Amino acid sequence: MTTAPPDLLALRDAAKRIAGFAHRTPVATCATLDRMAGLELFFKCEHFQKTGAFKFRGACNAVLKLPAELAMRGVVTHSSGNHAGAIALAARARGIPAHVVMPKTASAVKRRAVEQYGARIVECEPTQEARETTAGALVRETGGTLIPPYDHPDVIAGQATCAQELLDEIPALDAMVAPVGGGGLISGVCMAAQGLSPRVRVFAAEPKAADDAARSKAAQRLLLHTGPVRTICDGLLTSLGELTWPFVRDCVEAVIVVGEDEIVQAMRLLWERAKLLVEPSAAVALAAVLSDEFRKLPMRRVGIVLSGGNVDLERLPF
Repeated sequence: MTTAPPDLLALRDAAKRIAGFAHRTPVATCATLDRMAGLELFFKCEHFQKTGAFKFRGACNAVLKLPAELAMRGVVTHSSGNHAGAIALAARARGIPAHVVMPKTASAVKRRAVEQYGARIVECEPTQEARETTAGALVRETGGTLIPPYDHPDVIAGQATCAQELLDEIPALDAMVAPVGGGGLISGVCMAAQGLSPRVRVFAAEPKAADDAARSKAAQRLLLHTGPVRTICDGLLTSLGELTWPFVRDCVEAVIVVGEDEIVQAMRLLWERAKLLVEPSAAVALAAVLSDEFRKLPMRRVGIVLSGGNVDLERLPF
């Protein structure tokens, strides 16, 4: 009889399921960034993951877990990019159709990847309501299974394998920091920390222009975006979901908010000093660690999840 909590069981199950499909990504260090932060930093390089982002872990777990009779009908999702590519590749690996709703404003590089992985793309307006409505229509049309980008237990469990690997390799961490948009990644980090190393403090990093997680944390109730969101972090445009909000509310110590200039500077530092070519949504985590708010905290060894590296080279911010 096992005494492991349900979340830890789901994490271990996901790790076994995606082994051989997802990469075990490396952990990088950079002495220059250590000096700047006054900390020992350990970068979990999810931009080296298949499809260029951590999203493949959750998508792969959810797609592979589907019973055969459901899987044969295909899968449906909505995403601005990284989850879209992840679902497309996971579906291709299983040999089933994928139907992906993408906003018209989606990054060209991310759209090309989805097309190359063989998924069908259906465009929609760049709002959460339009995404969900269009995806619902596709589910009715195709009979496929909806696998949303973050608010899904199998997706969260898959994302948790990223933090599990980091804790396995660097066991004496004081804290882990990850970006937060819809909350799938930070929820997975919380799941791994609670189950494997409860002493590790968990922090979320968020753009000031898309600060619904920080506002929700401060208000102790779920708050959604109320209008258009404009930030360089195109992977962090969505609000928290019903499953991810409790992780942020109960397990994340603080949501650290940073400005666009800070994010661009952190991205440039990662490119120039650490030679880690990440996208802005990943750089937000380093920006948070370099912030005055984080510097005040008593810590020494910090793990940072670099969530993705799908950069549109035609639209660099520097």
